[in-house]
Amino acid sequence: MQPRSARIEGWGYYAPTRVLTNADLERLVDTSDEWIQTRTGIRERRVAAPWESTATMASVAARRALAVADVDPAEVDMILVATVTSDYQFPSTAALVKEAIGAERAAAMDLAAACSGWVYGLTAAHAYITSGMYRTVLVIGAEALSRVCDFTDRNTCVLFGDGAGAVVLRASEEAGGGLLGFELTVDPNGAYNIWIPAGGNRNPVTAGTVEQRAHFIRMDGRETYKYATRTLARSAVTALGRAGLTTDDIALFVPHQANLRIIESVAKQLGLDMSRVYVNVDRYGNTSAASVPIALSEAIERGRVQPGDRLVFVAFGAGYTSGAAVLEWTADPARAARAAGIGADVSIHPPKDWTGDDPTPPELRPFFAEREGAGVAAETVASGAGGAEAAAAR
Repeated sequence: MQPRSARIEGWGYYAPTRVLTNADLERLVDTSDEWIQTRTGIRERRVAAPWESTATMASVAARRALAVADVDPAEVDMILVATVTSDYQFPSTAALVKEAIGAERAAAMDLAAACSGWVYGLTAAHAYITSGMYRTVLVIGAEALSRVCDFTDRNTCVLFGDGAGAVVLRASEEAGGGLLGFELTVDPNGAYNIWIPAGGNRNPVTAGTVEQRAHFIRMDGRETYKYATRTLARSAVTALGRAGLTTDDIALFVPHQANLRIIESVAKQLGLDMSRVYVNVDRYGNTSAASVPIALSEAIERGRVQPGDRLVFVAFGAGYTSGAAVLEWTADPARAARAAGIGADVSIHPPKDWTGDDPTPPELRPFFAEREGAGVAAETVASGAGGAEAAAAR
């Protein structure tokens, strides 16, 4: 029997403890705190520790979301991980998350829609559940963007950060709640305005690509800004129309946290006061697919979301992709207490024939050595395992 709705029953997020401030970046590139904040609204961002990876961060967020939903991992039917910074080209990050959380019978796969990825995943999970195919789907957005940032390029290295957010969607026999309308788009005309030129099969790794620093993010900031401000508002309006709602019906707007000026511009176009918009870009920077679920989880923690509220999630990213979803909230925010005590330790078995180096960007290692002490081991587990052992070494 097909369920009557698919509802978010659990949520959680993880942000690394390492903080990279604008003052730190002033020591690396020709920039300033004032320049960064004026243009982006960002004060600091998080950076994954050597023993952390996209898979480990995703797993922590997933475990917290499952705890909030009071769902045993064995009940999960599908794991969707939205990311453009997977641990490996293959296997999928979702496969590693499956092991880490103990979801023994779940199917698992990655989604690559850049910053829009989690919204894409949310709509896919809704389709899986409302079709009757699955009853419990875990949707995760996770990124380790610090590892693909060029910390000699002031135009991009100030923007991005690391983290993960997750939600659990479950089938419900009650009508109402869940996804009310959505819009997904792709405009390939902007495909090369945010991209990483090398590392795929079009431009495999060579000495030349490494010398050209072609394995890092490149972006046409001016064109991307102009396109984002237009498409985010347009996507939100389309999704609202499909839900039969207007902006007046929305309790909270949860946008992709790319740039404060973009968020403010979109809010103005939609006629939304900023008091109805959740913003945390100042503390995390742009965490791509992780940004909307992190913002949602924080908004719930801070009492900004209540049962019966109608929310809009909207994102824009490389591709160009965009996605918007209108949702009616049904879960009790007090459930968040169930995740208290869920730590950051996860276990994923390491490969037998490979030991990785410290994946922290070389330009950033001196900052963290100063703060953490020269004796801190640059301990890395290439599969994304071993956080507890590394933490104990401190």
